[in-house]
Amino acid sequence: MFEVKEGFVAYLQQVGETEKRSMFGGTGFFVNGAMFALVKDERIYLRGGADLTDKLISQKCKKFVHVKKSSTAVVNYYDVTSLYQQEDDVLVSLVKKSIETSVAEKEYRDSKSNKRLRDLPNLRLTIERMLKKSGIADVDTFFSLPPEEIFKMVQEAHGYDVDVKLLWMFVGAQTGVHWTLIGEEQKQQLLEAI
Repeated sequence: MFEVKEGFVAYLQQVGETEKRSMFGGTGFFVNGAMFALVKDERIYLRGGADLTDKLISQKCKKFVHVKKSSTAVVNYYDVTSLYQQEDDVLVSLVKKSIETSVAEKEYRDSKSNKRLRDLPNLRLTIERMLKKSGIADVDTFFSLPPEEIFKMVQEAHGYDVDVKLLWMFVGAQTGVHWTLIGEEQKQQLLEAI
């Protein structure tokens, strides 16, 4: 595997900076945290997606099947080893398209527009239901209000004996930290605001 992997690493220099790490028992290649290629068992696989999948299939690239101990998983990666070995000029454009598609999909997955309230740090299904019952239906609404206001809305909908820990959870969800990391000074300021 050393020969194919190292050769592919050198080949990728023409598309720019990439990172690599162990994935699926092989080596995954990443740009901006998005995996776009995999080298495993002397084979090179590119991630498909959008119209790229059709292009890979038209090049007779077979889908990667990841064999686990008790099952198999067919993932959206296609074997481009023969294109690489034949030094086919089409490969570099396929690699660039794979990078572009993978990065765009990762950015969308990570964006607020793709998240549910329960996907935010500190929140879970129960809290999402509380928020929705309080009039906060989505992530955009959640981020448009200060945490103290959200807490007051939850209190109005669910009673004033709601645990103040929820306020810390809302702050953490908006700032991307675990609620236990909210400092005492900030907690006091929030308590004074409610």
